[in-house]
Amino acid sequence: MQHALQQAVQFAVENESLWDRHVTGNWGVHVNDPPPWNRLLGPVHDRGPASGAIAVDGRVLVTWGEPDRPDLTFSVAKMYLALLAGLAHDRGLLPDVDEPVRVRVPGIGFDDEHNAPVTWAHLLQQTSEWQGTYFGLSDQADHFRTVNFAAPPDGKKGDLRPLRRPGTYWEYNDVRINQLSLALLHLFRQPLPDVFRDAIMRPAGASESWQWVGYDNAWIEIDGRRMQSVPGGTHWGGGMSVSANDQLKVAQMLLDDGVANGRRVLSSEWIARMRTPCAIAPFYGYLVWLNTDRKIFPSVPASSYFGVGAGSSFTWIEPERRMTVIVRWLNPAAADGFFGRVLNAIG
Repeated sequence: MQHALQQAVQFAVENESLWDRHVTGNWGVHVNDPPPWNRLLGPVHDRGPASGAIAVDGRVLVTWGEPDRPDLTFSVAKMYLALLAGLAHDRGLLPDVDEPVRVRVPGIGFDDEHNAPVTWAHLLQQTSEWQGTYFGLSDQADHFRTVNFAAPPDGKKGDLRPLRRPGTYWEYNDVRINQLSLALLHLFRQPLPDVFRDAIMRPAGASESWQWVGYDNAWIEIDGRRMQSVPGGTHWGGGMSVSANDQLKVAQMLLDDGVANGRRVLSSEWIARMRTPCAIAPFYGYLVWLNTDRKIFPSVPASSYFGVGAGSSFTWIEPERRMTVIVRWLNPAAADGFFGRVLNAIG
C-alpha cells in the first residue's frame, strides 16, 4: 500500500497547480473578473509547493510538500462557514434554517421585498439569489460564474442577470457567501475566527498558526466592539490561511460525525444536513460538494464529499473507507486521477 500511496503523491506533485507561487504572477481568482471587480480588497500571500496529507481512521499514512505551512485555502473556507452555522444551530442561535434571515438579523440587507424570503438554508445551498452589496462589492460580480463541477451558465461573467425567486436557482456566488458570513457574525456577536478557534480548531487539536482575515474595509461595530467580517474564500483577498495538517484535523472531526478527541463539537444531525443534496443542485449540500451519482469525481464513491478551493485545494472525506485527504495546489484537471490513485492504494 505504501508504494502505491507514494505513487499517488508523486502524481499530485507532478500535477501541481498552474498558478504561480508568487502573488505577483498568474495567481488568484480576481484576475478573471471584469472591472471593477478584478482587484484585491484584502491581504494575500505567496503560496507553497504541492502539499498534502492522507489519514485512515485518524492515523496519518503520508504527508508531502510543506504540510505545516499555512496557505490560503480559498473556498474550503465555505465549509468552515457551514461548520459555524452548525454551531449556531446547536447553540440555539439558529434553530430553524428555513426561517428568513431577516427575522434574527434585521437591518443588514435582507429586509427589502426581493431579499425578505431568503433563508439560512438558501444561503448555505447557494440558492439565495440575494441581491445587494457586501462592503461595496455587488452580487453582480459573480453573476454567470462558471465553476468546474456545474453546468455552464448562459451568460458572460459579471453581466447583470435577471434574478429568480430565492430558492429556485443555484449559483456559485462569493458575494452572497460573504453576506452569510456577515449574518453569522451578527448571530454570534463575536468575531467568527474567535468562535472557530475556540469551538472547532482547539478541540480538534489544530495548531495556532492559521488565520482568517477579511477585506480591509469590512469592519462593523457590535455591542460597542469593532469586528471584522471574514469572507468565505480568497476571491478578493483575505480568507483562511491554514496548513494541510490542521485541515486534516477538521476533516477528521467531520469523518467522526462531529466528535474530536472524544469531545462532541458539532451535532451529527448538522453534519447529516451538510451532506444532504440540494433539491435543485444535487451535487451540493451545505457549502460542500457532494459526489451524488459519482458525477463530480467518477473514480471515488458517491459517499465522498469535499471542500474545494481555487488554486486548487481539496478536503476529501470518504466515510466508507474512514479516510481523510488534504491536497493543496493540485491542478484541478488531475483531481479525479489523484483521488482514484489514492483510493486504489488504500484498497
